[in-house]
Amino acid sequence: MRNIDLTKLPTPCYVVDETLLKQNLEILKSVMERTGCKILLAQKAFSMYSLYPMIGEYLSGTTASSLFEAKLGYEEMGKETHIYNPAYREDDFEEILQICDHIVFNNVKQWKLFRDKVKQSNREIQCGIRINPEYAEIETNMYNPCFEGSRLGTTLADFEEGGFEGIDGLHFHTMCEQNADVLWRTLQVVEEKFGKYLHQLKWINFGGGHHITRKDYDIELLITCIMHMKNKYQVQVYLEPGEAIALNTGYLVSTVLDTLENGRSLAILDTSAACHMPDVLEMPYRPNIIHSGQPDEKRYTYRLGGPTCLAGDVIGDYSFDDPLKRGEKLVFCDMAIYSMVKNNTFNGINLPAILIQRENGEIEIVKQFNYEDFKGRLS
Repeated sequence: MRNIDLTKLPTPCYVVDETLLKQNLEILKSVMERTGCKILLAQKAFSMYSLYPMIGEYLSGTTASSLFEAKLGYEEMGKETHIYNPAYREDDFEEILQICDHIVFNNVKQWKLFRDKVKQSNREIQCGIRINPEYAEIETNMYNPCFEGSRLGTTLADFEEGGFEGIDGLHFHTMCEQNADVLWRTLQVVEEKFGKYLHQLKWINFGGGHHITRKDYDIELLITCIMHMKNKYQVQVYLEPGEAIALNTGYLVSTVLDTLENGRSLAILDTSAACHMPDVLEMPYRPNIIHSGQPDEKRYTYRLGGPTCLAGDVIGDYSFDDPLKRGEKLVFCDMAIYSMVKNNTFNGINLPAILIQRENGEIEIVKQFNYEDFKGRLS
């Protein structure tokens, strides 16, 4: 973190570094300029809309998984607005028609259900079908859209039965935090199964899961993938990464509330895994903390936990050069993505404040929460 006086921050708080975000956006913009592809912000990973005007200077628009996400992208970025949902609600669809430029349907049955409404709309809307190539290289089924029995997307057998009259493009999402080599192998399967349809279409969407802004990501192979599909089928290529936009751009700052012993050294923080970083429990994974080490790597090892009554509200085991003290600040890394969008107020635990560190180093408090935010959700 760039020269921040941690003692002056309200904790817990998320801090997004504007400079780091722009570095990611510059990488994504260069891919668009070199290939003519369009890259969208997948809001499911990062919906900090105070930064949408800046993100919109680099990217082509937003993609959504619900009406509310679509409205957020439409209102706050105002560029292309895409949406995909496994099954649309009829009472949402009229509003979707008024704000979305691209609507992706989960299967031909869904397309046929809403096709007439799309045609009767007074707006030019392009529609697509999400395909399931039945190929992915993700080991954990919870994050694998193509595992056996997946509800996401249409397999080749179902696709051929229904046809695609009126469809403009195909969408697939088979990846999770992966490199371009996985995309290249995936495209081979997509072409083998669905290539014969692509010559008749306007676009193909590679979905998300592309870790484009990661240091070891193979940008040149990604360029090859895009240009191969674009030139062979004469289609517009879309990508909709979520993590890549804000990867490694944000932090979660926490305060130590207490330390204790119970067969090991423990520390209770004002930050909860269950409330403020639920992917730590769901993935699961262990986020990095600045100036910490692996268990027993440094002199003092602590198991860090949150302030809720959930016994499993444990962030992980970390070691430090010195004993932790009440009031000490700990900084968790890579906390811009899948954190703010998934946090909750279980146990009445307050939500972290949301801050931006501007390029000049100044800290701006964008949002702070209070009891009324908790109470207003419940009744």
